[in-house]
Amino acid sequence: MGASNGGVGESESRAQPCFGVPSAFPPGFLQLPERPARPRREGLTHVLDKGCTLGGLQDLLRTSGQWIDIWKFGWGTSYVDPQLHAKVQLLRSMGIRVCSGGTLLEIAWRQGRVDAFFEFVLDAGFDCVEVSDGAIELPPGAKRRLIERARRMGLVVLAEVGSKDPAKVAQAGDWLAEVAGDIDAGAHWIVAEGRESGTVGLYNAAGAVHQSLLSLLAASPHAARIIYEAPQRAQQSVLLHALGSNVNLGNIALDDVLGLETLRLGLRADTLGIGLAGTEGDGVRV
Repeated sequence: MGASNGGVGESESRAQPCFGVPSAFPPGFLQLPERPARPRREGLTHVLDKGCTLGGLQDLLRTSGQWIDIWKFGWGTSYVDPQLHAKVQLLRSMGIRVCSGGTLLEIAWRQGRVDAFFEFVLDAGFDCVEVSDGAIELPPGAKRRLIERARRMGLVVLAEVGSKDPAKVAQAGDWLAEVAGDIDAGAHWIVAEGRESGTVGLYNAAGAVHQSLLSLLAASPHAARIIYEAPQRAQQSVLLHALGSNVNLGNIALDDVLGLETLRLGLRADTLGIGLAGTEGDGVRV
């Protein structure tokens, strides 16, 4: 897969889904926001695999495969998933990028096993890696060296910004500096930390968005390359209202992929009218 420019699903864009859909799908009689087709560079949906079976993956692709851009094996699940290779092969045949969890790389770094980690990633067929320091505080420069190394190996890099520690208060200046440094090191995408729970990083303990942090990220020169982790439906709605139907959203639960697409299109009460005249991008609502 051509990993040099980070586009989602590029070399597999010729591959057609092996599962049929109705010829008139979607029906087309409603006025809805424009949504790009894959390979997408905006409006990405990044999902979190917490232990999905191969059969479950096949079922999900039948209903929602066209809406998935990046499939992340959460934390260290890829290390113990007996169906890993088959799942990766199927996902890539569908034009979906496949990413390892950042925590797995952090553990490998801590144990001095980074070489073995990258061998594992390449052998499994991953085309993306997440580089983070949310669970372990890496020394200055170590994260960027990992980004640079992954880039040299032809991997698409998702660099996560923010801590998984709920006691650590998100400082906007620190986040912006880390975003700029990670991009300079070669990251294709920036992932704004929210964790599986949606209660850290970009969010407070109750799951509400840190409005000032979001506003600064959205105004940064790298805003188009940010994927906002948003596991909760209320968070997805806030971000869609604030940043539009084609905001990049991550850590989406597998069962929520189709539901998220209805939110993007204004087919749910939470986002009714989004993307139509005078209704989109009218400020952050917490």
